[in-house]
Amino acid sequence: MEAIILAAGLGSRLRPLTNNKPKALVEVDGHTLLEINVKKLIKEGAKRIVVNVHHFGELVMQYIASREWEAEIVVSDERDMLLDTGAGVKRALDLLSGKETIVVHNVDILSKISVKELISKHISTVAGATLAVSRRDTKRQLLFARDGQLCGWRNCETGETLYATDRPNSRAAEQLFCCEFAFSGIWVVEPQLLRQMPPADHPYPIVPELLKQAVSYKINRYEHRPEDWLDVGTPERLKKASLFMSR
Repeated sequence: MEAIILAAGLGSRLRPLTNNKPKALVEVDGHTLLEINVKKLIKEGAKRIVVNVHHFGELVMQYIASREWEAEIVVSDERDMLLDTGAGVKRALDLLSGKETIVVHNVDILSKISVKELISKHISTVAGATLAVSRRDTKRQLLFARDGQLCGWRNCETGETLYATDRPNSRAAEQLFCCEFAFSGIWVVEPQLLRQMPPADHPYPIVPELLKQAVSYKINRYEHRPEDWLDVGTPERLKKASLFMSR
């Protein structure tokens, strides 16, 4: 298993903590978010991990180089241009073998989700990608059809809705939906799906691309308990991290 940790973001929601450091180096009980997630992925079986960098990218690169890791850690350098989640993953693919299932993990997410179990379900269903999700009250929801496949995305505040390109953008499409789930920022994907995405020469987000790929690839959900997951992307949520980690 290989992995990508998305750590290039500006960390705007974590300000003022990210005024002089990247969010990857924000600490919980003396351990950086990057360290926590790298060690979790290594424990789950990752042998090679790509970390993308942009905001204070040189600090992340120095941090990685200054420590010994039980896996190979390489950097996808986006200091010249922040690529967003879609193009960021696409560029990182070039630094992996391209032969193994890939775990993608946001650096500001802490979880007790079993990555091994996530991958096992992914492989057993012969999916192109499998997304960790849970039932949470969030502004944005992923839409899954009655057959369990990803088929849309909705902004619950504005009503904006995107559909997989083979699903009609109409009221009739609503009949396809079985349920809504919040995306948890952890997913697994096959290299061949990522190869079909646009070149990483401009920024683009991942969800619209996954909806396009859902026409050709099975994209499943993996439902986890909400209490096994914590987004620490704001100072208020970061305060909950110590208790979460100690449970």
